[in-house]
Amino acid sequence: MHIHILGICGTFMGGIAAIAKAAGHRVTGCDANVYPPMSTQLEAQGIELIEGFGADQIKLAPDVYVIGNVVTRGNALMEEILNRGLPYISGPQWLAENVLRGRWVLAVAGTHGKTTTTSMLAWILEHAGLAPGFLIGGVPENFGISARLPGVPPIPTLPLKGGGSETVARSEDGGKKNSLPLDGGVPGWGGNDSSPFFVIEADEYDTAFFDKRSKFVHYAPRTAVLNNLEFDHADIFPDVAAIETQFHHLVRTIPANGLIVANGAETALERVLARGCWTPVERFAGTAGWQRGVQSGDGRFAVSLDGKAQGTVQWDLLGTHNQHNALAAIAAARHAGVPVAASIAALAEFKNVKRRMEIRGVVNGITVYDDFAHHPTAIKTTLAGLRAKLSGGRILAVLEPRSNTMKLGVMKDALPGSLADADRVFCYSANLGWDPAGALRPLGERAVIEADLATLVESITQAARTGDHVLVMSNGGFGGIHDKLLARLRQGHGG
Repeated sequence: MHIHILGICGTFMGGIAAIAKAAGHRVTGCDANVYPPMSTQLEAQGIELIEGFGADQIKLAPDVYVIGNVVTRGNALMEEILNRGLPYISGPQWLAENVLRGRWVLAVAGTHGKTTTTSMLAWILEHAGLAPGFLIGGVPENFGISARLPGVPPIPTLPLKGGGSETVARSEDGGKKNSLPLDGGVPGWGGNDSSPFFVIEADEYDTAFFDKRSKFVHYAPRTAVLNNLEFDHADIFPDVAAIETQFHHLVRTIPANGLIVANGAETALERVLARGCWTPVERFAGTAGWQRGVQSGDGRFAVSLDGKAQGTVQWDLLGTHNQHNALAAIAAARHAGVPVAASIAALAEFKNVKRRMEIRGVVNGITVYDDFAHHPTAIKTTLAGLRAKLSGGRILAVLEPRSNTMKLGVMKDALPGSLADADRVFCYSANLGWDPAGALRPLGERAVIEADLATLVESITQAARTGDHVLVMSNGGFGGIHDKLLARLRQGHGG
């Protein structure tokens, strides 16, 4: 099959492209911004990319057009597809019909922590020898890629739920007679040699201009993690109640022999579950279910289930939020048959995700980090995690309010509180429809607002001194500020 993807350079659609190519399809695609790193990654896989959405791409004559949610009415190519009555489908629906159907889908949903938790879960299953497929909205450093098809589980053993292992029976020619030791099996799975497991980051953003349901309703998970639920995506949701309705729709798709792993401290999720739930629920982070002990100075924290000790995770990740992410991943993996001890061992080797507190460089004793935080809650937890780790030194927070929600200014009043742990705050104000100086006035002289990127870099450079930690937060490329800042610091003009 030849598929042509509109909006191919987004993380999700690029992941679909890679999976479709690996599955043997011919894949081409187009986007308004075809540039590295996604362009080079796709081209390396033999995927032809076209700049723009010209109507002449109809000449490619694919079997189907796969439409990303960046595409709107008025798009020249989309209008031509509609006028000619050509076949098209959304990215989530194509994935569901061509990859996920019949597999044991483990989906991770939530306002925050989706990418990290999905990466943890995929790594746990990989470490246990289950060779899962995955599609993640970032690049887990344990894999170096954001998406892949399920692989072939190794022989002879796989972990069993509750501990132990069992030999996987296959025909001598490696054919179609697998017998995986799964709790109840995988309904509808054809028993081929590839793993039945697929781990996916389940986004609540809408599917396409012609399908306004959240992406995650297409995935039909057997195991679902509900990490948290706050107001976000103000460009498509009027309020948090509208998002809760989409989560309710997701819950309605989870089978009775599945599992929901829910954050027990989130009242919004409790409201969702109260609207109807037909699936067993295990909670974490609340007053019952999966709990974590206080993290020690060497990175260890204890894991317990219903008051019974399960083991101790030892790693280098920062923050309570990541401990909760780990609990969710452990619970979800256990449902798929991975013993808790095996999950804990895997997390000791988890390397996190690119752009999650990623150190981009150290110059003259000044450390520059890159982080994806852009929602006030994520900003606050990221700063708190870094502060808890540091024995000294200032934190210089550098923020680009770039998401659609932040550009609209819906959460501007929450910014001062979210930035409270920073010693200095530098905010990039270009392309904002609201006054960041006014919003950040409670921070007083700690806050610097700049609309010019070069001026912002200069302001940070002049303020920075040895021992400082510069935390850059944005859900975009931020104009390459990390490299610009490191280059400027190398010139020796820091304070």
